[in-house]
Amino acid sequence: MVTFGGDCHKRTHTLVAVDDNGHELGVKTVSAVAAGHLEALNWARQWPERRWALENCRHLSRRLEADLLLAGEAVVQVSPKLMAGARRSAREWGKSDPIDALAVARAALRESELPVARLEGESREVKLLLDHRDDLVGERTRVQNRLRWHLHELEPSFDVPDRSLGRKVVIKQVEKVLAVHRGVAADIAVELLERVRQLTERINELEGQIRALVTRLAPNLLELDGCGALSAAKLIGETAGITRFKTQARFAMHNGSAPIPVWSGNSERHRLNRSGNRQINAALHRIALTQMRLRGRGHDYIQHRRACGDTKKEAIRALRRRISDEVFRRMWQDSKSATNDCARLVA
Repeated sequence: MVTFGGDCHKRTHTLVAVDDNGHELGVKTVSAVAAGHLEALNWARQWPERRWALENCRHLSRRLEADLLLAGEAVVQVSPKLMAGARRSAREWGKSDPIDALAVARAALRESELPVARLEGESREVKLLLDHRDDLVGERTRVQNRLRWHLHELEPSFDVPDRSLGRKVVIKQVEKVLAVHRGVAADIAVELLERVRQLTERINELEGQIRALVTRLAPNLLELDGCGALSAAKLIGETAGITRFKTQARFAMHNGSAPIPVWSGNSERHRLNRSGNRQINAALHRIALTQMRLRGRGHDYIQHRRACGDTKKEAIRALRRRISDEVFRRMWQDSKSATNDCARLVA
């Protein structure tokens, strides 16, 4: 079996072939376009038994990965952290594209359970829509901050409540205030207000698209107390396929909700896990806080943990871990339902 390690960049991809012992067999650099991908595949076909290991840099490796999968090749994803560790342990010092590609291949040989690449489906669309919405929300916040300073200069007595500048009724009130003012500052404020209106309309449109997609993809996940459409979309988009996690514990370690064991002699302790996917972790935290506010099962569990001696933070961490397991179970159910629906359509 020959393993091809790939170091992907914006304009070129460098590939290194190694045998099962990690011995280098060949190096190839191709252009990061479809013709270059075909050139790499033709070069690799001199070895009948092969697989590809690509450094998981999504914007750089996504097109190459998709072309290889469409050609029927086996592809695994290697995280940059694993590649960096393999490069540090190598005898050859320095950093270059061939050295990085060789490190990727050797990391793939060392790790037996790397994520298997699959063609991206609707979860990718959810992530794109959600990321675009988050970008627009950030842009709207920056515009709103500038608008508030101009309003304070023009009308110091007019106070806009926090987090209300995107509401239609508040925008109309601001329009009336600005209508009596003239000058450059007033013109800029009117322009900023119109931009806030446009961004708000687009953000609401995106939220509707996200809700429609998530309702179809993850109905069981949406039934979880405290999990709204945006939190569910964050979980779907960042997880990128729940089936790549075999157990609840692996998913919890991936999202950082599983504590890290610390051994000292015969006593076992646990340390807060600050690694993992922080976007998923934040979504789990929002669900936990919502369950506390709704005074449902999450609130009862927090009270139970507090009665056992946990601090509030420790109790929330424990609840977040249990929510991670429930999210894992529900996402697996949704994945199986989607698979069965596809099977019935094919039949």
